[in-house]
Amino acid sequence: MTFTAVRGLVLLLLVSAWGAAPQAEPLRFFTEEYPPINFSQNGKPTGLATEVVEAVMQRTGQQASISVVPWARGYQQALSRANTGLFVTMRTREREPLFKWVGPITRNVTGFYALRSSYLSISRLEDAREYGEIAVPRDWYSHQRLLADGFSSLTPVTGPSQMVSMLKRGRVKLMVLDNLSLNALLAQGDIQPDEVQLLFDYMHSDSYIAFSLQTDDALVHRWQDELERMKGDGSFAAIHNTWLPGEPLPPLAPAPAE
Repeated sequence: MTFTAVRGLVLLLLVSAWGAAPQAEPLRFFTEEYPPINFSQNGKPTGLATEVVEAVMQRTGQQASISVVPWARGYQQALSRANTGLFVTMRTREREPLFKWVGPITRNVTGFYALRSSYLSISRLEDAREYGEIAVPRDWYSHQRLLADGFSSLTPVTGPSQMVSMLKRGRVKLMVLDNLSLNALLAQGDIQPDEVQLLFDYMHSDSYIAFSLQTDDALVHRWQDELERMKGDGSFAAIHNTWLPGEPLPPLAPAPAE
C-alpha cells in the first residue's frame, strides 16, 4: 500500500471516529404538580418557577424540554442524567452534595398541619411521633429530613395533592407541608383554609433549580448569573409577585443549606 493510500485510510478512520463520538445530552428539566410554584395547566407546565426557568432559557438562548412528572421520578432523573435540572428543589443539608444549585427561587416555611376538627394540640416535634401515620410526599425534603430525625411512622405518598386528600378523608391525622403551596392544594382538595390549622413550624428552607452533578459547570454558572441579573433588573420580582403576592422575595445569591 502506498504512503498516499495509507494516509487516506488514516484520515478516513479519524473522520469516522469523530463522527461516532458521543454527543452531549440535550438540556432537560423535570418538575411536579406543586401549585402555584410549578404545575400543569391544560397539559402545559406553568407556575412561578416555570416562568423563571423559561425566562432564563430565553435570555441564554437555550432550549429545553420541561416534563411534569411525579416527584420521585424527576428526582431520580436529576440524580443520574447529565444536563438535567429539577425544580423547585429545597436545598437541604441532606441534598447539598447531590446536585449543583441555581437559586434561590422561593423562601418556604414547612410545618405540621391537621384538621381543626381533630382537636390535636401539638407544639413539638417529639409530640408528633405519638400520633400515628404522618403524610409526606415521597422523596420530598420533608420526607428525607423526618427520616433523618428518626421518624418511623411516615406515610409517603406520590404527591402533595394526595396528602391533602388523605387528611380530608381521615386516613391520616397529620401532614407536613409548606406555607406557599398550602392554599392552592387545599383548594384542589375542596378544603377551606379555616378547616386546617398549623400546629407548629418544622423547618425553613429555600427552593432552587437542582442540576445533576454531571451537568457542565459553565452551564450552571451561566444560569446562576442570569438569574441574579433577573433579580437585579426587577423581572424576577415581577414574576414572583404575580404568583405569590405579599410573600417575601428570596435573597439575591445562594445561601448555605440548613
